[in-house]
Amino acid sequence: MDNKNLKARTIIIAMAVIAAAFMRLLPHWPNFTPVAAMALFGGAYINRKAFAILLPVSAMLISDLVLGFHSTMIAVYAGIVLTVLIGFALRNRVKTGNVLLAAVSSTVVFFLVTNFGAWASGMMPYTKDFSGLIQAYIAGLPFFYNGLMGDLFYSAVFFGGFYFVSRRYPAVVKA
Repeated sequence: MDNKNLKARTIIIAMAVIAAAFMRLLPHWPNFTPVAAMALFGGAYINRKAFAILLPVSAMLISDLVLGFHSTMIAVYAGIVLTVLIGFALRNRVKTGNVLLAAVSSTVVFFLVTNFGAWASGMMPYTKDFSGLIQAYIAGLPFFYNGLMGDLFYSAVFFGGFYFVSRRYPAVVKA
């Protein structure tokens, strides 16, 4: 692939990831956002691993400057990085079933990490024992459902959209 096509591919992917992060600023159902899908997509398609991690984290940080910071940010960002790592496993294996499995897996991982973070931060009135941790997970189940639906929807949008772009402009999107 020539340098011009590589730059176009990088721009297409980067713009999709940045747009997804800024969609957090629009009204939406709780946790029905493209955040995990953008991290998964970035992990699957951004060639340089460091950039694949840095881009979604930076885009989230910029949107958090607008939304505000909170005590569970470390857990949220850890969940994003882990989702990018799941995206790495998709490289060269992007097929419908694999994307579906990766989207569900990343939702579960993000849920476990962020609800653990909410419990550990003390921002919620949960006891600091196993019972309190389970209460935190139970309380988060409605957000898990919304997150799962959002992750599946936006993964279909990102990966499906990229597939259709690759059919129309194959030279631009091939790695």
